[in-house]
Amino acid sequence: MSTDGNRSWQMTGFGLSKLNPVRGEIPEPGPHELLVRTKAVSLNYKDKLIVDGMLISDLTFPFVPTSDAVGEIVAIGSAVSRFQVGQRVLGQVIADWPDGDAPPVLHRHTLGSSLPGTLSEHVVFGEDAAVLAPPSLSDIEAATLPIAALTAWFAMTEATRPVPGQTILIQGTGGVSLFALQFAAAFGLRAIVTSSSDEKLKRAKEFGAWQVINYRTQPAWDEAARKLTDGLGVNHILEMVGGDNARRSLNALAADGRLSIIGLLGATEISFPVVPLMRNRIVVQGISIGHRRSFERMNQAIEALRIKPVVDKVYGFDDVPQAFGHLEKGPFGKIVITAT
Repeated sequence: MSTDGNRSWQMTGFGLSKLNPVRGEIPEPGPHELLVRTKAVSLNYKDKLIVDGMLISDLTFPFVPTSDAVGEIVAIGSAVSRFQVGQRVLGQVIADWPDGDAPPVLHRHTLGSSLPGTLSEHVVFGEDAAVLAPPSLSDIEAATLPIAALTAWFAMTEATRPVPGQTILIQGTGGVSLFALQFAAAFGLRAIVTSSSDEKLKRAKEFGAWQVINYRTQPAWDEAARKLTDGLGVNHILEMVGGDNARRSLNALAADGRLSIIGLLGATEISFPVVPLMRNRIVVQGISIGHRRSFERMNQAIEALRIKPVVDKVYGFDDVPQAFGHLEKGPFGKIVITAT
Protein backbone atom coordinates (compact mmCIF):
# COMPACT_ATOMS: atom_id res chain seq x y z
CA MET A 1 0.00 0.00 0.00
CA SER A 2 1.35 3.37 -0.96
CA THR A 3 1.94 5.95 1.77
CA ASP A 4 2.24 8.76 -0.77
CA GLY A 5 -1.30 9.90 -1.48
CA ASN A 6 -4.18 7.73 -2.56
CA ARG A 7 -3.83 5.59 -5.66
CA SER A 8 -7.01 4.74 -7.57
CA TRP A 9 -8.13 3.42 -10.92
CA GLN A 10 -10.37 5.99 -12.58
CA MET A 11 -12.50 6.04 -15.71
CA THR A 12 -12.15 9.10 -17.94
CA GLY A 13 -14.68 7.67 -20.39
CA PHE A 14 -16.19 4.36 -21.39
CA GLY A 15 -14.05 1.40 -22.40
CA LEU A 16 -11.20 -0.43 -20.67
CA SER A 17 -8.63 1.81 -22.39
CA LYS A 18 -10.15 4.75 -20.48
CA LEU A 19 -9.55 3.09 -17.08
CA ASN A 20 -6.17 4.20 -15.75
CA PRO A 21 -4.29 4.56 -12.44
CA VAL A 22 -4.13 8.01 -10.86
CA ARG A 23 -2.83 9.42 -7.60
CA GLY A 24 -4.76 11.84 -5.46
CA GLU A 25 -5.45 12.95 -1.91
CA ILE A 26 -6.53 10.54 0.82
CA PRO A 27 -10.18 11.43 1.57
CA GLU A 28 -11.32 12.70 4.96
CA PRO A 29 -14.27 10.93 6.62
CA GLY A 30 -17.32 13.00 7.51
CA PRO A 31 -18.96 12.86 10.95
CA HIS A 32 -20.79 9.57 10.22
CA GLU A 33 -18.20 8.03 7.90
CA LEU A 34 -15.34 5.55 8.04
CA LEU A 35 -12.02 5.91 6.23
CA VAL A 36 -11.02 2.41 5.14
CA ARG A 37 -7.63 1.28 3.85
CA THR A 38 -8.54 -1.19 1.14
CA LYS A 39 -7.09 -4.70 1.37
CA ALA A 40 -8.81 -6.42 -1.55
CA VAL A 41 -11.43 -5.73 -4.24
CA SER A 42 -13.48 -8.33 -6.12
CA LEU A 43 -14.94 -7.89 -9.59
CA ASN A 44 -18.51 -8.49 -10.73
CA TYR A 45 -19.88 -8.67 -14.24
CA LYS A 46 -21.74 -5.46 -13.43
CA ASP A 47 -18.38 -3.70 -13.16
CA LYS A 48 -17.48 -4.68 -16.70
CA LEU A 49 -20.82 -3.43 -17.99
CA ILE A 50 -20.25 -0.09 -16.26
CA VAL A 51 -16.70 0.27 -17.60
CA ASP A 52 -17.94 -0.59 -21.09
CA GLY A 53 -20.80 1.92 -20.87
CA MET A 54 -23.48 -0.74 -21.23
CA LEU A 55 -25.24 -0.28 -17.89
CA ILE A 56 -25.07 3.41 -16.98
CA SER A 57 -24.79 6.08 -19.65
CA ASP A 58 -24.66 9.22 -17.51
CA LEU A 59 -21.60 8.75 -15.28
CA THR A 60 -19.70 11.86 -14.30
CA PHE A 61 -16.00 11.45 -15.10
CA PRO A 62 -13.50 10.87 -13.69
CA PHE A 63 -15.13 7.93 -11.93
CA VAL A 64 -13.79 5.11 -9.72
CA PRO A 65 -15.57 1.82 -10.57
CA THR A 66 -16.23 -1.47 -8.69
CA SER A 67 -18.29 -1.97 -5.56
CA ASP A 68 -16.87 -4.90 -3.56
CA ALA A 69 -14.04 -4.30 -1.11
CA VAL A 70 -12.75 -5.27 2.30
CA GLY A 71 -10.43 -3.11 4.33
CA GLU A 72 -9.27 -1.85 7.71
CA ILE A 73 -10.75 1.22 9.33
CA VAL A 74 -7.95 3.78 9.74
CA ALA A 75 -10.03 6.80 10.81
CA ILE A 76 -13.61 7.50 11.90
CA GLY A 77 -15.82 10.56 11.90
CA SER A 78 -16.63 12.44 15.09
CA ALA A 79 -20.17 10.99 15.36
CA VAL A 80 -19.40 7.36 14.51
CA SER A 81 -20.66 4.89 17.15
CA ARG A 82 -20.94 1.49 15.39
CA PHE A 83 -17.24 0.96 14.57
CA GLN A 84 -13.74 1.74 15.76
CA VAL A 85 -10.32 2.10 14.20
CA GLY A 86 -8.63 -1.21 13.43
CA GLN A 87 -11.76 -3.20 12.61
CA ARG A 88 -12.07 -4.99 9.28
CA VAL A 89 -15.18 -4.07 7.32
CA LEU A 90 -17.06 -4.57 4.07
CA GLY A 91 -19.12 -1.92 2.33
CA GLN A 92 -22.88 -2.33 1.90
CA VAL A 93 -23.27 -1.85 -1.86
CA ILE A 94 -26.77 -0.31 -1.74
CA ALA A 95 -25.77 2.19 0.90
CA ASP A 96 -29.26 3.41 1.84
CA TRP A 97 -30.88 -0.02 2.44
CA PRO A 98 -30.24 -1.03 6.06
CA ASP A 99 -33.21 -3.40 6.47
CA GLY A 100 -36.80 -4.11 5.47
CA ASP A 101 -38.25 -2.76 2.26
CA ALA A 102 -35.88 -1.36 -0.32
CA PRO A 103 -35.66 2.43 -0.75
CA PRO A 104 -38.31 3.88 -3.11
CA VAL A 105 -35.67 4.67 -5.73
CA LEU A 106 -33.22 1.78 -5.73
CA HIS A 107 -29.57 2.32 -6.65
CA ARG A 108 -29.61 6.05 -5.98
CA HIS A 109 -26.87 5.47 -3.39
CA THR A 110 -24.91 2.49 -4.72
CA LEU A 111 -21.16 1.92 -4.60
CA GLY A 112 -19.54 1.80 -8.00
CA SER A 113 -22.47 3.24 -9.94
CA SER A 114 -24.20 6.26 -8.40
CA LEU A 115 -21.52 6.56 -5.69
CA PRO A 116 -17.74 6.39 -6.22
CA GLY A 117 -16.47 2.85 -6.25
CA THR A 118 -13.86 0.87 -4.36
CA LEU A 119 -10.96 0.47 -6.80
CA SER A 120 -8.87 2.73 -4.62
CA GLU A 121 -6.29 2.38 -1.86
CA HIS A 122 -8.54 4.31 0.51
CA VAL A 123 -12.33 4.46 0.42
CA VAL A 124 -15.01 6.10 2.55
CA PHE A 125 -18.04 4.13 3.79
CA GLY A 126 -20.98 5.51 5.71
CA GLU A 127 -21.11 3.86 9.13
CA ASP A 128 -24.66 2.69 8.40
CA ALA A 129 -23.47 1.13 5.13
CA ALA A 130 -20.73 -1.14 6.47
CA VAL A 131 -20.57 -4.53 8.15
CA LEU A 132 -17.84 -6.43 9.95
CA ALA A 133 -16.03 -8.97 7.79
CA PRO A 134 -16.32 -12.64 8.87
CA PRO A 135 -13.24 -13.40 11.03
CA SER A 136 -12.67 -16.82 9.45
CA LEU A 137 -12.15 -15.40 5.95
CA SER A 138 -8.96 -13.92 4.54
CA ASP A 139 -9.04 -10.49 2.91
CA ILE A 140 -9.14 -12.10 -0.53
CA GLU A 141 -12.07 -14.32 0.49
CA ALA A 142 -14.00 -11.61 2.32
CA ALA A 143 -13.80 -9.21 -0.64
CA THR A 144 -16.04 -11.53 -2.66
CA LEU A 145 -19.09 -11.21 -0.40
CA PRO A 146 -20.86 -7.85 -0.94
CA ILE A 147 -22.56 -8.61 -4.27
CA ALA A 148 -22.07 -12.26 -5.25
CA ALA A 149 -22.66 -13.89 -1.89
CA LEU A 150 -25.38 -11.51 -0.71
CA THR A 151 -27.29 -11.80 -4.00
CA ALA A 152 -27.37 -15.59 -3.72
CA TRP A 153 -28.22 -15.45 -0.01
CA PHE A 154 -31.01 -12.91 -0.46
CA ALA A 155 -32.58 -14.89 -3.33
CA MET A 156 -32.49 -18.11 -1.34
CA THR A 157 -33.26 -17.04 2.23
CA GLU A 158 -34.89 -13.60 2.29
CA ALA A 159 -37.01 -13.47 -0.87
CA THR A 160 -38.08 -17.06 -0.17
CA ARG A 161 -37.30 -19.77 2.35
CA PRO A 162 -35.20 -22.86 1.57
CA VAL A 163 -37.02 -26.16 2.10
CA PRO A 164 -34.68 -29.16 2.47
CA GLY A 165 -35.21 -31.68 -0.29
CA GLN A 166 -36.49 -29.17 -2.82
CA THR A 167 -34.65 -28.63 -6.10
CA ILE A 168 -32.84 -25.48 -7.19
CA LEU A 169 -31.32 -24.97 -10.64
CA ILE A 170 -28.26 -22.72 -10.72
CA GLN A 171 -27.08 -21.37 -14.06
CA GLY A 172 -23.33 -21.12 -14.56
CA THR A 173 -20.31 -21.28 -12.29
CA GLY A 174 -19.55 -17.62 -11.65
CA GLY A 175 -19.44 -15.94 -8.27
CA VAL A 176 -23.17 -15.78 -7.50
CA SER A 177 -23.71 -19.30 -8.80
CA LEU A 178 -21.01 -20.92 -6.68
CA PHE A 179 -22.15 -19.14 -3.54
CA ALA A 180 -25.68 -20.35 -4.33
CA LEU A 181 -24.34 -23.88 -4.75
CA GLN A 182 -22.59 -23.77 -1.38
CA PHE A 183 -25.66 -22.35 0.34
CA ALA A 184 -27.86 -24.97 -1.33
CA ALA A 185 -25.66 -27.76 -0.02
CA ALA A 186 -25.77 -26.26 3.47
CA PHE A 187 -29.58 -25.89 3.34
CA GLY A 188 -30.19 -29.46 2.16
CA LEU A 189 -31.40 -28.45 -1.31
CA ARG A 190 -30.82 -30.59 -4.41
CA ALA A 191 -28.82 -28.35 -6.74
CA ILE A 192 -28.71 -28.77 -10.51
CA VAL A 193 -25.91 -26.75 -12.13
CA THR A 194 -25.76 -25.86 -15.81
CA SER A 195 -22.64 -24.88 -17.76
CA SER A 196 -21.10 -25.30 -21.21
CA SER A 197 -17.90 -26.73 -19.69
CA ASP A 198 -17.62 -30.34 -18.56
CA GLU A 199 -14.56 -29.40 -16.51
CA LYS A 200 -16.49 -26.71 -14.62
CA LEU A 201 -19.40 -29.12 -14.11
CA LYS A 202 -17.02 -31.68 -12.67
CA ARG A 203 -15.78 -29.09 -10.20
CA ALA A 204 -19.36 -28.09 -9.38
CA LYS A 205 -20.04 -31.70 -8.36
CA GLU A 206 -17.11 -31.43 -5.96
CA PHE A 207 -18.83 -28.42 -4.36
CA GLY A 208 -22.06 -30.31 -3.78
CA ALA A 209 -24.06 -30.24 -7.02
CA TRP A 210 -26.68 -33.01 -7.05
CA GLN A 211 -26.86 -33.12 -10.86
CA VAL A 212 -25.22 -31.20 -13.71
CA ILE A 213 -26.28 -30.36 -17.27
CA ASN A 214 -24.01 -29.26 -20.13
CA TYR A 215 -26.27 -26.91 -22.08
CA ARG A 216 -23.95 -27.01 -25.09
CA THR A 217 -24.34 -30.75 -25.55
CA GLN A 218 -27.92 -30.63 -24.23
CA PRO A 219 -29.44 -27.42 -25.66
CA ALA A 220 -32.87 -28.44 -24.35
CA TRP A 221 -31.55 -28.20 -20.81
CA ASP A 222 -35.04 -27.41 -19.53
CA GLU A 223 -36.30 -30.82 -20.63
CA ALA A 224 -33.20 -32.44 -19.16
CA ALA A 225 -33.95 -30.74 -15.83
CA ARG A 226 -37.55 -31.97 -15.88
CA LYS A 227 -36.33 -35.53 -16.48
CA LEU A 228 -33.99 -35.27 -13.51
CA THR A 229 -36.99 -34.34 -11.36
CA ASP A 230 -39.20 -37.17 -12.67
CA GLY A 231 -41.14 -34.72 -14.82
CA LEU A 232 -42.20 -32.50 -11.91
CA GLY A 233 -39.86 -29.62 -12.64
CA VAL A 234 -37.52 -27.53 -10.52
CA ASN A 235 -38.75 -25.60 -7.47
CA HIS A 236 -36.44 -22.58 -7.84
CA ILE A 237 -34.25 -21.32 -10.69
CA LEU A 238 -31.59 -18.64 -10.47
CA GLU A 239 -31.76 -16.97 -13.90
CA MET A 240 -28.34 -15.61 -14.80
CA VAL A 241 -28.69 -15.15 -18.56
CA GLY A 242 -31.94 -13.38 -19.44
CA GLY A 243 -33.27 -13.09 -22.97
CA ASP A 244 -34.71 -16.23 -24.50
CA ASN A 245 -33.03 -18.34 -21.84
CA ALA A 246 -35.84 -17.31 -19.49
CA ARG A 247 -38.31 -19.23 -21.65
CA ARG A 248 -36.47 -22.46 -20.92
CA SER A 249 -36.31 -21.54 -17.25
CA LEU A 250 -40.07 -21.12 -17.20
CA ASN A 251 -40.52 -24.51 -18.86
CA ALA A 252 -38.20 -26.18 -16.35
CA LEU A 253 -40.11 -24.89 -13.30
CA ALA A 254 -42.48 -26.98 -11.25
CA ALA A 255 -45.95 -25.80 -10.30
CA ASP A 256 -45.67 -23.04 -7.67
CA GLY A 257 -42.04 -22.63 -8.71
CA ARG A 258 -39.97 -19.49 -8.35
CA LEU A 259 -37.81 -17.73 -10.95
CA SER A 260 -35.21 -15.35 -9.50
CA ILE A 261 -33.91 -12.93 -12.12
CA ILE A 262 -30.32 -12.15 -11.20
CA GLY A 263 -28.10 -11.84 -14.28
CA LEU A 264 -28.21 -10.46 -17.78
CA LEU A 265 -25.31 -12.17 -19.48
CA GLY A 266 -27.38 -12.84 -22.58
CA ALA A 267 -29.78 -9.90 -22.89
CA THR A 268 -31.31 -7.09 -20.87
CA GLU A 269 -34.87 -8.14 -21.73
CA ILE A 270 -36.76 -11.37 -21.09
CA SER A 271 -39.94 -12.77 -22.60
CA PHE A 272 -42.00 -15.89 -22.06
CA PRO A 273 -45.58 -17.05 -22.57
CA VAL A 274 -48.09 -15.88 -20.00
CA VAL A 275 -50.40 -18.94 -19.88
CA PRO A 276 -47.94 -21.40 -18.23
CA LEU A 277 -46.88 -18.59 -15.89
CA MET A 278 -50.49 -18.25 -14.70
CA ARG A 279 -51.45 -21.91 -14.88
CA ASN A 280 -48.50 -23.04 -12.78
CA ARG A 281 -48.66 -20.06 -10.38
CA ILE A 282 -45.04 -19.13 -11.06
CA VAL A 283 -43.45 -16.39 -8.95
CA VAL A 284 -41.00 -14.19 -10.86
CA GLN A 285 -38.82 -12.00 -8.67
CA GLY A 286 -36.06 -9.55 -9.49
CA ILE A 287 -33.11 -9.73 -7.14
CA SER A 288 -31.01 -6.63 -6.50
CA ILE A 289 -28.37 -7.71 -3.99
CA GLY A 290 -29.89 -7.22 -0.49
CA HIS A 291 -30.01 -5.07 2.63
CA ARG A 292 -27.42 -4.64 5.36
CA ARG A 293 -29.24 -6.72 7.97
CA SER A 294 -29.30 -9.64 5.55
CA PHE A 295 -25.58 -9.10 4.94
CA GLU A 296 -24.94 -9.38 8.68
CA ARG A 297 -27.08 -12.53 8.95
CA MET A 298 -25.25 -14.06 5.99
CA ASN A 299 -21.85 -13.35 7.50
CA GLN A 300 -22.94 -15.09 10.72
CA ALA A 301 -24.08 -18.09 8.67
CA ILE A 302 -20.81 -18.18 6.71
CA GLU A 303 -18.98 -18.43 10.02
CA ALA A 304 -21.30 -21.11 11.41
CA LEU A 305 -21.34 -23.15 8.17
CA ARG A 306 -17.60 -22.67 7.54
CA ILE A 307 -18.21 -21.64 3.95
CA LYS A 308 -15.16 -20.58 1.97
CA PRO A 309 -15.61 -18.42 -1.15
CA VAL A 310 -14.32 -19.83 -4.42
CA VAL A 311 -11.65 -17.57 -5.92
CA ASP A 312 -10.53 -18.21 -9.49
CA LYS A 313 -7.52 -15.88 -9.60
CA VAL A 314 -5.94 -13.01 -7.69
CA TYR A 315 -4.38 -10.00 -9.42
CA GLY A 316 -2.20 -7.21 -8.11
CA PHE A 317 -3.32 -3.57 -8.03
CA ASP A 318 -1.21 -2.83 -11.12
CA ASP A 319 -2.95 -5.58 -13.11
CA VAL A 320 -6.51 -4.26 -13.19
CA PRO A 321 -6.87 -4.43 -17.02
CA GLN A 322 -5.81 -8.09 -16.97
CA ALA A 323 -8.32 -8.80 -14.21
CA PHE A 324 -11.14 -7.29 -16.29
CA GLY A 325 -9.97 -9.32 -19.27
CA HIS A 326 -10.20 -12.49 -17.21
CA LEU A 327 -13.69 -11.53 -16.08
CA GLU A 328 -14.84 -11.48 -19.70
CA LYS A 329 -13.67 -15.08 -20.20
CA GLY A 330 -15.99 -16.44 -17.53
CA PRO A 331 -14.13 -17.43 -14.36
CA PHE A 332 -14.93 -20.31 -12.04
CA GLY A 333 -15.82 -18.28 -8.98
CA LYS A 334 -14.48 -14.81 -8.22
CA ILE A 335 -11.66 -12.60 -9.47
CA VAL A 336 -9.96 -10.55 -6.77
CA ILE A 337 -7.56 -7.60 -6.93
CA THR A 338 -5.30 -7.03 -3.94
CA ALA A 339 -4.64 -3.48 -2.83
CA THR A 340 -1.73 -4.12 -0.47
